Amino acid sequence: MKSKAADFLIYDEASGSYRESPEQAVRDDVEKHYWLHVWRTVVKDWRLYLMLLPMLVVFLLWRYFPMYELLGCFKVADNVLPVSEQLFSGFYNFKLLLAGKDTLSTEFWRALRNTFVLSFYGLCFGFPMPIILALFFNEIKSNIARSVYQVLTYLPKFMSTVVMTSLVMMLVKQGAQTSNMGIVSQALAAVGLVSRETANAGLLNNPAFFRPIYIISGIWESAGYDSIVFFAAIIAISPTSYEAAQIDGAGKWAQMRYVVLPSILSTIIIMLITRIGSLLNIGYEKVLLLYNSNTFVTADVVSTFAQRYGLEGASKGIASAAEMMNNVIGMLLVIGANTIARKASDTSLY
Repeated sequence: MKSKAADFLIYDEASGSYRESPEQAVRDDVEKHYWLHVWRTVVKDWRLYLMLLPMLVVFLLWRYFPMYELLGCFKVADNVLPVSEQLFSGFYNFKLLLAGKDTLSTEFWRALRNTFVLSFYGLCFGFPMPIILALFFNEIKSNIARSVYQVLTYLPKFMSTVVMTSLVMMLVKQGAQTSNMGIVSQALAAVGLVSRETANAGLLNNPAFFRPIYIISGIWESAGYDSIVFFAAIIAISPTSYEAAQIDGAGKWAQMRYVVLPSILSTIIIMLITRIGSLLNIGYEKVLLLYNSNTFVTADVVSTFAQRYGLEGASKGIASAAEMMNNVIGMLLVIGANTIARKASDTSLY
Protein backbone atom coordinates (compact mmCIF):
# COMPACT_ATOMS: atom_id res chain seq x y z
CA MET A 1 0.00 0.00 0.00
CA LYS A 2 1.43 3.36 -1.01
CA SER A 3 2.10 5.94 1.65
CA LYS A 4 0.70 9.46 1.35
CA ALA A 5 2.10 12.72 2.68
CA ALA A 6 -0.93 13.06 4.93
CA ASP A 7 0.12 9.90 6.77
CA PHE A 8 3.31 11.57 8.03
CA LEU A 9 2.61 15.32 7.75
CA ILE A 10 0.08 17.68 9.27
CA TYR A 11 -1.73 20.19 7.08
CA ASP A 12 -1.38 23.78 8.32
CA GLU A 13 -4.50 25.69 7.24
CA ALA A 14 -2.96 29.08 8.07
CA SER A 15 -0.02 28.70 5.72
CA GLY A 16 -1.70 26.23 3.38
CA SER A 17 1.23 23.82 3.57
CA TYR A 18 2.22 20.57 5.26
CA ARG A 19 4.52 20.36 8.25
CA GLU A 20 6.01 17.46 10.12
CA SER A 21 4.30 16.33 13.31
CA PRO A 22 6.35 16.29 16.55
CA GLU A 23 5.89 12.50 16.87
CA GLN A 24 7.17 11.93 13.35
CA ALA A 25 10.12 14.23 14.03
CA VAL A 26 11.08 12.11 17.02
CA ARG A 27 10.79 8.91 14.98
CA ASP A 28 12.93 10.39 12.19
CA ASP A 29 15.56 11.46 14.70
CA VAL A 30 15.67 8.00 16.27
CA GLU A 31 16.04 6.31 12.87
CA LYS A 32 18.68 8.80 11.75
CA HIS A 33 20.83 8.39 14.85
CA TYR A 34 20.05 4.72 15.54
CA TRP A 35 23.62 3.44 15.35
CA LEU A 36 24.82 6.40 17.41
CA HIS A 37 22.45 5.34 20.20
CA VAL A 38 23.68 1.75 19.88
CA TRP A 39 27.29 2.85 20.13
CA ARG A 40 26.58 4.98 23.20
CA THR A 41 24.83 2.02 24.86
CA VAL A 42 27.79 -0.26 24.16
CA VAL A 43 30.26 2.32 25.53
CA LYS A 44 28.12 2.87 28.60
CA ASP A 45 27.79 -0.86 29.41
CA TRP A 46 31.12 -2.01 27.99
CA ARG A 47 31.79 -4.27 31.00
CA LEU A 48 28.71 -6.36 30.27
CA TYR A 49 29.65 -6.73 26.61
CA LEU A 50 33.19 -7.67 27.63
CA MET A 51 31.76 -10.50 29.73
CA LEU A 52 29.71 -11.56 26.69
CA LEU A 53 32.81 -11.83 24.50
CA PRO A 54 34.02 -15.30 25.70
CA MET A 55 30.62 -16.82 24.96
CA LEU A 56 30.62 -15.32 21.46
CA VAL A 57 34.09 -16.73 20.82
CA VAL A 58 32.96 -20.19 21.97
CA PHE A 59 29.91 -20.09 19.72
CA LEU A 60 31.96 -18.92 16.75
CA LEU A 61 34.63 -21.59 17.16
CA TRP A 62 32.45 -24.57 18.12
CA ARG A 63 29.08 -23.75 16.56
CA TYR A 64 29.36 -21.49 13.51
CA PHE A 65 32.79 -22.17 11.99
CA PRO A 66 32.20 -25.97 11.96
CA MET A 67 29.17 -25.33 9.72
CA TYR A 68 31.65 -24.87 6.89
CA GLU A 69 32.39 -28.59 7.08
CA LEU A 70 28.74 -29.33 6.33
CA LEU A 71 29.65 -28.79 2.70
CA GLY A 72 31.23 -32.23 2.91
CA CYS A 73 27.70 -33.71 2.89
CA PHE A 74 27.29 -32.61 -0.72
CA LYS A 75 30.79 -33.37 -2.01
CA VAL A 76 32.96 -36.37 -2.79
CA ALA A 77 35.10 -37.01 0.26
CA ASP A 78 38.83 -36.55 -0.29
CA ASN A 79 41.23 -36.65 2.63
CA VAL A 80 43.87 -34.71 0.69
CA LEU A 81 41.89 -31.79 -0.70
CA PRO A 82 40.06 -29.27 1.52
CA VAL A 83 36.27 -29.22 1.46
CA SER A 84 36.15 -26.14 -0.80
CA GLU A 85 38.14 -27.92 -3.55
CA GLN A 86 36.33 -31.26 -3.49
CA LEU A 87 33.97 -32.25 -6.29
CA PHE A 88 30.29 -31.47 -5.82
CA SER A 89 28.14 -34.62 -5.69
CA GLY A 90 24.75 -33.18 -4.74
CA PHE A 91 22.55 -35.45 -2.64
CA TYR A 92 24.47 -38.61 -3.51
CA ASN A 93 25.50 -39.29 0.11
CA PHE A 94 21.92 -38.86 1.31
CA LYS A 95 20.64 -41.26 -1.36
CA LEU A 96 23.14 -43.88 -0.22
CA LEU A 97 21.91 -43.54 3.36
CA LEU A 98 18.20 -43.48 2.64
CA ALA A 99 17.76 -45.76 -0.36
CA GLY A 100 21.03 -47.55 -0.86
CA LYS A 101 21.01 -51.23 -1.80
CA ASP A 102 24.01 -52.22 0.32
CA THR A 103 24.47 -52.70 4.04
CA LEU A 104 25.17 -48.97 4.51
CA SER A 105 21.50 -48.01 4.25
CA THR A 106 20.47 -50.91 6.49
CA GLU A 107 22.95 -49.89 9.19
CA PHE A 108 21.85 -46.24 9.00
CA TRP A 109 18.15 -47.02 9.38
CA ARG A 110 18.96 -49.35 12.27
CA ALA A 111 21.06 -46.64 13.93
CA LEU A 112 18.30 -44.05 13.40
CA ARG A 113 15.69 -46.41 14.86
CA ASN A 114 17.86 -47.16 17.88
CA THR A 115 18.52 -43.45 18.39
CA PHE A 116 14.82 -42.64 18.35
CA VAL A 117 13.88 -45.56 20.64
CA LEU A 118 16.55 -44.72 23.21
CA SER A 119 15.65 -41.02 23.15
CA PHE A 120 11.90 -41.64 23.29
CA TYR A 121 12.16 -44.00 26.25
CA GLY A 122 14.55 -41.58 27.92
CA LEU A 123 12.01 -38.79 27.44
CA CYS A 124 9.07 -40.84 28.73
CA PHE A 125 10.82 -42.18 31.82
CA GLY A 126 13.54 -39.59 32.38
CA PHE A 127 11.70 -36.29 31.96
CA PRO A 128 9.19 -36.75 34.85
CA MET A 129 11.89 -37.81 37.35
CA PRO A 130 13.40 -34.30 37.91
CA ILE A 131 9.89 -32.93 38.48
CA ILE A 132 9.15 -35.66 41.04
CA LEU A 133 12.47 -35.02 42.78
CA ALA A 134 11.78 -31.28 42.91
CA LEU A 135 8.36 -31.92 44.45
CA PHE A 136 9.89 -34.16 47.12
CA PHE A 137 12.67 -31.67 47.84
CA ASN A 138 10.04 -29.01 48.39
CA GLU A 139 8.32 -31.15 51.03
CA ILE A 140 11.50 -31.60 53.11
CA LYS A 141 11.31 -29.08 55.95
CA SER A 142 14.87 -29.40 57.20
CA ASN A 143 17.22 -27.25 55.11
CA ILE A 144 20.22 -29.37 56.15
CA ALA A 145 18.57 -32.64 55.16
CA ARG A 146 17.36 -31.17 51.86
CA SER A 147 20.84 -29.88 51.04
CA VAL A 148 22.36 -33.30 51.74
CA TYR A 149 19.82 -35.10 49.56
CA GLN A 150 20.26 -32.59 46.74
CA VAL A 151 24.05 -32.90 46.78
CA LEU A 152 23.78 -36.70 46.70
CA THR A 153 21.54 -36.54 43.63
CA TYR A 154 23.73 -33.91 41.91
CA LEU A 155 26.99 -35.87 42.30
CA PRO A 156 26.53 -38.34 39.40
CA LYS A 157 26.26 -35.41 36.97
CA PHE A 158 29.77 -34.26 37.85
CA MET A 159 31.36 -37.65 37.23
CA SER A 160 33.00 -38.19 33.86
CA THR A 161 31.41 -40.49 31.31
CA VAL A 162 34.24 -42.99 31.72
CA VAL A 163 33.70 -43.20 35.50
CA MET A 164 29.94 -43.47 35.06
CA THR A 165 30.14 -46.29 32.53
CA SER A 166 32.78 -48.08 34.65
CA LEU A 167 30.39 -48.04 37.63
CA VAL A 168 27.56 -49.36 35.46
CA MET A 169 29.72 -52.20 34.15
CA MET A 170 30.80 -53.10 37.68
CA LEU A 171 27.18 -53.22 38.85
CA VAL A 172 26.06 -55.56 36.05
CA LYS A 173 29.31 -57.41 35.36
CA GLN A 174 29.30 -61.10 34.52
CA GLY A 175 30.86 -63.87 36.58
CA ALA A 176 31.23 -67.62 36.61
CA GLN A 177 30.23 -67.60 40.26
CA THR A 178 27.54 -65.64 42.08
CA SER A 179 30.12 -63.76 44.13
CA ASN A 180 31.80 -62.54 40.94
CA MET A 181 28.63 -61.00 39.49
CA GLY A 182 27.70 -57.37 39.92
CA ILE A 183 25.34 -56.47 42.72
CA VAL A 184 22.56 -55.54 40.30
CA SER A 185 22.91 -58.82 38.43
CA GLN A 186 22.79 -60.72 41.71
CA ALA A 187 19.67 -58.85 42.85
CA LEU A 188 17.82 -59.41 39.55
CA ALA A 189 18.75 -63.08 39.54
CA ALA A 190 17.69 -63.47 43.19
CA VAL A 191 14.20 -62.07 42.60
CA GLY A 192 13.80 -64.03 39.37
CA LEU A 193 13.65 -61.10 36.93
CA VAL A 194 16.52 -62.61 34.93
CA SER A 195 17.76 -66.17 34.72
CA ARG A 196 20.98 -67.27 36.36
CA GLU A 197 22.47 -68.06 32.95
CA THR A 198 21.72 -64.57 31.64
CA ALA A 199 23.23 -62.96 34.73
CA ASN A 200 26.35 -65.13 34.45
CA ALA A 201 26.74 -64.19 30.78
CA GLY A 202 26.53 -60.48 31.67
CA LEU A 203 23.59 -58.14 31.18
CA LEU A 204 25.60 -55.84 28.92
CA ASN A 205 26.21 -58.79 26.59
CA ASN A 206 22.47 -59.22 26.06
CA PRO A 207 20.85 -56.92 23.44
CA ALA A 208 17.55 -56.93 25.33
CA PHE A 209 19.11 -55.33 28.43
CA PHE A 210 21.19 -52.58 26.80
CA ARG A 211 18.35 -50.08 26.48
CA PRO A 212 17.08 -50.44 30.08
CA ILE A 213 20.63 -50.15 31.42
CA TYR A 214 21.32 -47.09 29.26
CA ILE A 215 18.08 -45.32 30.22
CA ILE A 216 18.24 -46.12 33.95
CA SER A 217 21.87 -45.02 34.17
CA GLY A 218 20.95 -41.80 32.32
CA ILE A 219 18.18 -41.08 34.83
CA TRP A 220 20.55 -41.77 37.72
CA GLU A 221 23.11 -39.42 36.19
CA SER A 222 21.00 -36.39 35.29
CA ALA A 223 17.72 -36.48 37.24
CA GLY A 224 19.09 -34.68 40.31
CA TYR A 225 20.90 -32.00 38.34
CA ASP A 226 17.89 -31.35 36.07
CA SER A 227 15.64 -30.92 39.12
CA ILE A 228 17.36 -27.60 39.92
CA VAL A 229 15.27 -25.71 37.37
CA PHE A 230 11.97 -27.14 38.61
CA PHE A 231 12.88 -26.67 42.27
CA ALA A 232 13.74 -23.02 41.59
CA ALA A 233 10.32 -22.57 39.97
CA ILE A 234 8.62 -24.23 42.95
CA ILE A 235 10.26 -22.08 45.62
CA ALA A 236 9.21 -18.98 43.66
CA ILE A 237 5.53 -19.79 44.29
CA SER A 238 3.90 -17.33 46.66
CA PRO A 239 3.14 -18.72 50.16
CA THR A 240 -0.32 -17.16 49.95
CA SER A 241 -1.26 -19.78 47.33
CA TYR A 242 -0.52 -22.57 49.80
CA GLU A 243 -2.43 -20.75 52.55
CA ALA A 244 -5.49 -20.33 50.33
CA ALA A 245 -5.38 -24.03 49.44
CA GLN A 246 -5.08 -25.01 53.12
CA ILE A 247 -8.07 -22.85 54.01
CA ASP A 248 -10.06 -24.72 51.33
CA GLY A 249 -9.07 -28.00 52.98
CA ALA A 250 -6.41 -29.13 50.49
CA GLY A 251 -3.87 -31.66 51.75
CA LYS A 252 -0.30 -32.15 50.53
CA TRP A 253 -1.26 -34.11 47.41
CA ALA A 254 -4.02 -31.65 46.55
CA GLN A 255 -1.59 -28.74 46.96
CA MET A 256 0.86 -30.44 44.59
CA ARG A 257 -1.88 -31.04 42.04
CA TYR A 258 -3.75 -27.73 42.17
CA VAL A 259 -1.08 -25.27 43.32
CA VAL A 260 2.45 -26.45 42.54
CA LEU A 261 1.99 -28.15 39.16
CA PRO A 262 -0.13 -25.36 37.57
CA SER A 263 2.38 -22.78 38.84
CA ILE A 264 5.37 -24.51 37.23
CA LEU A 265 3.51 -25.59 34.08
CA SER A 266 5.21 -22.94 31.92
CA THR A 267 8.63 -24.13 33.09
CA ILE A 268 7.69 -27.73 32.34
CA ILE A 269 6.56 -26.82 28.82
CA ILE A 270 9.75 -24.88 28.05
CA MET A 271 11.96 -27.69 29.36
CA LEU A 272 9.92 -30.26 27.44
CA ILE A 273 10.35 -28.36 24.17
CA THR A 274 14.10 -28.10 24.67
CA ARG A 275 14.24 -31.81 25.58
CA ILE A 276 12.33 -32.72 22.42
CA GLY A 277 14.79 -30.60 20.43
CA SER A 278 17.64 -32.79 21.64
CA LEU A 279 15.61 -35.98 21.25
CA LEU A 280 17.92 -37.47 18.63
CA ASN A 281 21.17 -36.00 19.95
CA ILE A 282 22.66 -39.01 21.70
CA GLY A 283 26.37 -38.60 22.25
CA TYR A 284 28.61 -41.42 21.09
CA GLU A 285 30.80 -41.46 24.22
CA LYS A 286 28.52 -43.37 26.59
CA VAL A 287 27.23 -45.74 23.93
CA LEU A 288 30.74 -46.39 22.66
CA LEU A 289 31.90 -47.33 26.15
CA LEU A 290 28.93 -49.58 26.92
CA TYR A 291 28.15 -51.47 23.73
CA ASN A 292 29.94 -54.43 22.17
CA SER A 293 29.52 -56.78 19.24
CA ASN A 294 26.76 -58.69 21.05
CA THR A 295 24.56 -55.64 21.65
CA PHE A 296 25.32 -53.88 18.38
CA VAL A 297 21.83 -54.52 17.02
CA THR A 298 20.13 -52.42 19.75
CA ALA A 299 22.99 -50.13 20.80
CA ASP A 300 24.29 -48.62 17.56
CA VAL A 301 23.06 -45.02 17.19
CA VAL A 302 23.58 -42.28 14.61
CA SER A 303 26.53 -40.74 16.45
CA THR A 304 28.39 -44.06 16.70
CA PHE A 305 27.47 -44.77 13.06
CA ALA A 306 29.01 -41.44 12.03
CA GLN A 307 32.05 -42.05 14.24
CA ARG A 308 32.59 -45.48 12.71
CA TYR A 309 32.29 -44.36 9.08
CA GLY A 310 33.90 -40.94 9.56
CA LEU A 311 36.97 -41.94 11.54
CA GLU A 312 37.42 -45.66 11.07
CA GLY A 313 35.99 -45.94 7.55
CA ALA A 314 37.31 -42.60 6.25
CA SER A 315 33.90 -41.81 4.72
CA LYS A 316 33.52 -38.26 5.96
CA GLY A 317 30.78 -37.43 3.47
CA ILE A 318 28.60 -40.30 4.70
CA ALA A 319 29.24 -39.41 8.35
CA SER A 320 28.47 -35.71 7.78
CA ALA A 321 25.28 -36.56 5.90
CA ALA A 322 24.11 -38.84 8.72
CA GLU A 323 24.74 -36.20 11.40
CA MET A 324 23.14 -33.48 9.29
CA MET A 325 19.97 -35.53 8.78
CA ASN A 326 19.88 -36.18 12.52
CA ASN A 327 20.17 -32.46 13.28
CA VAL A 328 17.57 -31.47 10.68
CA ILE A 329 15.08 -33.91 12.20
CA GLY A 330 15.83 -32.45 15.64
CA MET A 331 15.17 -28.93 14.34
CA LEU A 332 11.84 -30.02 12.86
CA LEU A 333 10.91 -31.61 16.18
CA VAL A 334 11.61 -28.32 17.99
CA ILE A 335 9.48 -26.36 15.52
CA GLY A 336 6.64 -28.88 15.79
CA ALA A 337 6.74 -29.05 19.59
CA ASN A 338 6.85 -25.26 19.86
CA THR A 339 3.91 -24.89 17.47
CA ILE A 340 1.82 -27.39 19.42
CA ALA A 341 2.71 -25.73 22.73
CA ARG A 342 1.81 -22.29 21.38
CA LYS A 343 -1.59 -23.49 20.13
CA ALA A 344 -2.38 -25.55 23.25
CA SER A 345 -1.24 -22.93 25.77
CA ASP A 346 0.22 -19.44 25.99
CA THR A 347 3.74 -20.75 26.62
CA SER A 348 6.32 -21.32 23.88
CA LEU A 349 9.96 -20.68 23.08
CA TYR A 350 9.17 -18.12 20.38
